[in-house]
Amino acid sequence: MDLLRGVWIVVGVLLLSLSLSSAGDIVHHDNIAPKRPGCENNFVLVKVPTWVNGVEDNEYVGVGARFGPTLESKEKHATNTRVVLADPPDCCSAQKKLSQGVILAHRGNCSFTAKANIAEGANASAILIINNRTELFKMVCEDDEPDVEINIPAVMLPQDVGAILENDLMNKSNVSVQLYSPLRPVVDIAEVFLWLMAVGTIIFASYWSAWSAREAAIEHDKLLKDASDDSLHMEVDRSNALVEISTTAAILFVVIASCFLVMFYKLMSFWFVEILVVLFCIGGIEGLQTCLVTLLSCFRRFKHAGESYVKVPFFGAVSYLTLAVAPFCIAFAVVWAVYRRVSFAWIGQDILGIALIITVLQIVRVPNLKVGTILLSCAFLYDIFWVFVSKWWFHESVMIVVARGDKSGEDGIPMLLKIPRLFDPWGGYSIIGFGDIIIPGLVVAFSLRYDWLANKKLRAGYFVWAMTAYGLGMNVLNFGAFFTSFLFSISRKCIWLS
Repeated sequence: MDLLRGVWIVVGVLLLSLSLSSAGDIVHHDNIAPKRPGCENNFVLVKVPTWVNGVEDNEYVGVGARFGPTLESKEKHATNTRVVLADPPDCCSAQKKLSQGVILAHRGNCSFTAKANIAEGANASAILIINNRTELFKMVCEDDEPDVEINIPAVMLPQDVGAILENDLMNKSNVSVQLYSPLRPVVDIAEVFLWLMAVGTIIFASYWSAWSAREAAIEHDKLLKDASDDSLHMEVDRSNALVEISTTAAILFVVIASCFLVMFYKLMSFWFVEILVVLFCIGGIEGLQTCLVTLLSCFRRFKHAGESYVKVPFFGAVSYLTLAVAPFCIAFAVVWAVYRRVSFAWIGQDILGIALIITVLQIVRVPNLKVGTILLSCAFLYDIFWVFVSKWWFHESVMIVVARGDKSGEDGIPMLLKIPRLFDPWGGYSIIGFGDIIIPGLVVAFSLRYDWLANKKLRAGYFVWAMTAYGLGMNVLNFGAFFTSFLFSISRKCIWLS
């Protein structure tokens, strides 16, 4: 069992090093790129659906320029316009007059604003600029340019997308596009379900922890009455299965978790994420196994198997019920790991994650309110530093970069609960880090254990207040994101109307 405890401690630090709740955004507020009148747009993602010979084809994503008008936000208001190749391809010299076409040009040989001005002079309704790389690039104004007045939108496309459109046009196909940048909804049902998952997980884990503590207290009283050496030895072994956080450990959490987070940030790659997936599967298997064994042990049919043990090398005494459940848990985790990139894999990830969180809240405990206060205070400072302050040193939010799994080719790391955004035109997921559930959950579980051991009624105890505070805190977090999104949507509409 010492091996399992060691694994749990390592996995626990990995989990707590990520504490984030985010849905991502389509807007990039850049304060570094130069701004001036006519060149002060935020960089927004742009949807570019295409039609080839009148048949709807693929939809691509580009990025809007710092200059030009604000793009339409609704698809039904976006005009379907034919695409014309620039001649010359770089659009750095005069073009033939068009009739409201979209010019497709290559990047290079002149500034972005020069290309846009030439396209506007040719009566184009917009210009698509193909980047010389497969990623997107921010189109800004030059430092020595005067005030810019461009009245057509400019959108950057990745090199591979531009090559596809260019090839269709070279083959004499009739290509047309729409350009629009839909807003994220102020509220998505995914946030509601995510809130319910977080709150429900803590409630379940708290009641399980309180029930275990009360059963242990009752058993301890019986053992004291019997006072047999074997019974006392059994009680000591059972108490050793728990890990209590000390004051020193609560303070060291910030240092240790920060070291892990920086390691994630510096070593983030495909293979490093694969290692995290393996660690997550190990923790998920143990968590799912613990939850299933405990639930099945409540039924008479499985109770005897749950109380009968056999010695297993490296693991010590293991119940027959655990041995029976283990193959299913291993198969579940392996199937998720293999198919984790499919659209519905988030369900398996959430099941493993919730089981893991619940089990961590059974093994790791806060002994008193002082330690809980120190832990929450340190976690607050940790979150503020790595989400916001870290931008000053690393030029980007370390926490967000790690959570998204940048530079890894993966859709985020597995130490997250996530739900697809059902009514968001951009798709994506609403996510919450395990740390946002485990750290407050430790204090909430402690409050319910205290209430039960002190024989306090539900209304007179601390649990209801602690749980209410957590639920409201999550709502405040979501409201802050909603309010920011709402203000941005209003500002975009005002700019468009002006």
